[in-house]
Amino acid sequence: MVTRAALLGAVLLALVLPAVPSASAVPSSVPSSDPPSTAVRADVPPGVTAGVAVFDRGSGSFTEQVNPSLPFRSASVVKLLIALDLLGDRGPDALSAPDRARVDAMLRASDDDAAGHFWTVNGGGAIVDRMVRKLGLTDTARPPATHPGYWGYTALSARDTVRIYRYLLDAAPAAVRDYVMGGLRSSTRCADDGYDQHFGIPGAFERPWAVKQGWSGFRSGGCTTPVAATPATRTDGPAVAGVDLGRPALHSTGTVGPGDRAIVAVLTLHPDGTSYGKAYTDLGRLTRSLHVPGATRPAGRWIGTWGADVNVREDSTTTSRKLTVLPAGAEVLVSCQKRGQEVSIPPYTNDWWAYLPQYGGYITNIYLSVSENQVPGLGLC
Repeated sequence: MVTRAALLGAVLLALVLPAVPSASAVPSSVPSSDPPSTAVRADVPPGVTAGVAVFDRGSGSFTEQVNPSLPFRSASVVKLLIALDLLGDRGPDALSAPDRARVDAMLRASDDDAAGHFWTVNGGGAIVDRMVRKLGLTDTARPPATHPGYWGYTALSARDTVRIYRYLLDAAPAAVRDYVMGGLRSSTRCADDGYDQHFGIPGAFERPWAVKQGWSGFRSGGCTTPVAATPATRTDGPAVAGVDLGRPALHSTGTVGPGDRAIVAVLTLHPDGTSYGKAYTDLGRLTRSLHVPGATRPAGRWIGTWGADVNVREDSTTTSRKLTVLPAGAEVLVSCQKRGQEVSIPPYTNDWWAYLPQYGGYITNIYLSVSENQVPGLGLC
């Protein structure tokens, strides 16, 4: 049996003093100003530009802050504003059946067509303007005049992202809060455009969590074969009005822990040409380095992978049901391993399989970036 060597290599391997919202946006139970944060712990990978904010709703303070006011192009995170603008002070029952289906798909599977529909019918950049006023956002702005239809080019910072979630959790009508948060808790692993959207928060922490993710400037994101980029997510050039529209962007935002204890916003830009798997890994490492009150971290060992279109299967055979496909080169959490069907991918042969708890299935150990067939020191399933 040939041992898979490391010669193939693996693709293994920020934050905020928020401005005070308008009185109408925040209830009296929310402090009018925020206590200073504790020391920064965030481990930003080399070459990555990050804006990070972690807000502890239990203590009313920030535990992490890096580049809190730095604006990023929002990618799909702006769908939070699109949904809140549409709902206003109404619950989901006020929506037509087609609109409710669109919002469901937009929040759970990050459907771009739904976002484009609401962007068009509700005034485009005026949606952002209304939300800036209502929520008291300070670093958020509509897309530049050169790209008016590109909702994903809305400018957004980590501290404003925290403010959006604080409004949603503490000031929005209960029907709006429960509906939107319910959609974010039901985030699907594979987004509507074929990207694996369970990076960052969903990979770093056990449930309960709720997420709205964002990605822009990548050619393929796992789950399915590459899909054409949409006008809202493709990149066309350099920074416009201080917002970088060129480098690949990957964002993980949401809440973590019982009672939505912590609000987490991790916005990142990566060097030109970065693969989705590499960005997925770097964002995961950054998120795992954060101090997130109320979070439970999954047990296991993080290991890099190599190869493209690596299948995650229900059991340790190639005939088991395929659950999903890994982003090429992504780092994965492995909790245990067991012997199964022997797999041969010349010049390598291996009958050990690794269980990935975050995916709920197995991959052959051939694709793990370790020098032995069996991962040293990892327990049996």
